Amino acid sequence: MIDVPSGRFRMGSDRHYPEESPAHEVVVDPFRIDVHPVTNDEFAEFVDDTGYLTFAELAPNPADYPDALPEMLYAGSMVFVQPPGPVPMDGNWWAFERGADWRHPLGAASSLDGLGDHPVVHVAWTDVEAYAAWAGKELPTEAEWEFAARGGLDGSDYAWGDVFMPQGKPMANTWQGPFPHHNELLDGYLRTSPVGTFPGNGYGLVDVIGNVWEWTRDWFQAHHPPATSPCCAPVNPRGGDERGSIPHGEPPIPRKVLKGGSHLCAPNYCQRYRPAARYSQPIDSSTSHIGFRCVVRSAG
Repeated sequence: MIDVPSGRFRMGSDRHYPEESPAHEVVVDPFRIDVHPVTNDEFAEFVDDTGYLTFAELAPNPADYPDALPEMLYAGSMVFVQPPGPVPMDGNWWAFERGADWRHPLGAASSLDGLGDHPVVHVAWTDVEAYAAWAGKELPTEAEWEFAARGGLDGSDYAWGDVFMPQGKPMANTWQGPFPHHNELLDGYLRTSPVGTFPGNGYGLVDVIGNVWEWTRDWFQAHHPPATSPCCAPVNPRGGDERGSIPHGEPPIPRKVLKGGSHLCAPNYCQRYRPAARYSQPIDSSTSHIGFRCVVRSAG
């Protein structure tokens, strides 16, 4: 872990996706944060010590999903499936794979061979909470995560500055080329990459952009709240509430804020490889491109 100092910064953005607005000043107290996302090896230590079974390893409870077909209620998780050619951008390139979980990232026949230092994936909200409690840590708030990810570059588009690929050099594991059918692999990776493969930010944090989305503890809301005082920035804000995180007309499953983008973010589809970017994720869902990192807050 590394120490992040207290500070004031401009959270969010008025120049990109609507849910990132309004940009507003926020103050955070000092805290410590994991240098990189939790890896498969680190998560294995937790599982070996506790015998924990992740959400994806358990068959869904029919009572929780009354509208689901019985034959679909099996243990598994969502895996990205690259189509062979161009498809409509409102299409679906995900499959709920039987047997996909943190040990089997692509499905039951896959393994973690050679992936020990890659971020753990297929972890739902209950899983990251359990790991954090075991480790004596917590999940970061959205404000803490964004402040740390900026690395002292307040207002910059990216964690390293305002140019996405300075001198043509990939600075993070993202998708190059037309998503979802063709990845030019300029960064060398089709899926996850070992943590620390790409340069760290001003605080020394790695993989805050790309590789995997990261859970935060905040409930999602469609926009940042407007400033309540013209003189005072909110201190250590906690966003949203559980009921308000459920989009109108959607199944009644609360959603948390994800940050950082992933290896599937691409210029033509998801330009969310920025500290200000945010995404809502149902707490009962896990995928092949979502992980997490933890924090420890100063006592008192």
